[in-house]
Amino acid sequence: MEHIEEAGIHSGDSACVLPSMTVTAEQIDEIRIATEQIARGVGVRGLINIQFAIASNALYVLEANPRASRTVPFVSKATGVALAKAAARISVDSTIAELRVQGLLPTSGDGVAKGVSVKEAVLPWNRFRRTDGRGVDAVLGPEMRSTGEVMGISPTFGESYAKSQIAAFGPLPKFGTVFISLADKDKSTGIEPAKGLSDLGFRILATDGTSEFFSQHGIECTKVRKNSEGTGSMGEKTIVDIINTGEIDLVINTPVGRGTRADGWAIRTAAVQRSIPCITTTAGFSAAVDAITFLQSSPLSIKSLQEWLA
Repeated sequence: MEHIEEAGIHSGDSACVLPSMTVTAEQIDEIRIATEQIARGVGVRGLINIQFAIASNALYVLEANPRASRTVPFVSKATGVALAKAAARISVDSTIAELRVQGLLPTSGDGVAKGVSVKEAVLPWNRFRRTDGRGVDAVLGPEMRSTGEVMGISPTFGESYAKSQIAAFGPLPKFGTVFISLADKDKSTGIEPAKGLSDLGFRILATDGTSEFFSQHGIECTKVRKNSEGTGSMGEKTIVDIINTGEIDLVINTPVGRGTRADGWAIRTAAVQRSIPCITTTAGFSAAVDAITFLQSSPLSIKSLQEWLA
């Protein structure tokens, strides 16, 4: 199962996809070997939850927890394998071979995903209000803030991600105006999804730095004022004013540095308060473009979980 957001976002707040979309067959083999070695070394009988990261083609172990996690029900629904039941049986001395004979585990040894499943975290940003009225910052980080999970399943990643967003936050826009503000570290990885939105017919607004960067890379956009700059001499609105007047359909805003700067906070809070989709990672940005591409071309498919697992 692959997280959509990169390491640094709490796993409970990260969207994820099964089967993985970018992990190679060779990397999966390496992960399988490392998983077995860790599980046997720890002496686990049942479930173990291991988080890996891949950087510069090297595999790292972030943590290994000899227990179930709240992703187990998601994986069970995506594969049709009753993992919790199997783990409980194994912990009281049933063998994997016995469970395969009984049909509780697949005979191949691999729980094969049925279609593409996306898990999204439910984040209750709009349920909280600070005493100053600014709301809670909708930025993802190492602290877990989600209060639940939803799941989208379909034949393609784009459709599954679109379904997950509908269930967790509300539908992504099929067209309209998008505001994009990227931290310097995220600008290069934001080029392709920004071009994707432009090709899909979206009007792009951006503040100074991002606007200049996009122009250098042939992405047409309109420069708008930062919130900290205030209203212009000719009455030009700031981006927060534009969001508050309902002119924005999607917000892409990645945070700068360890702390959240005032401009980013104001932008994300305004988006949350108006129930405008707000994405704070470039990985989520790319996934959203895949979803919008699907939504523009096809209606959502509907099939029960029982039909998927039949």
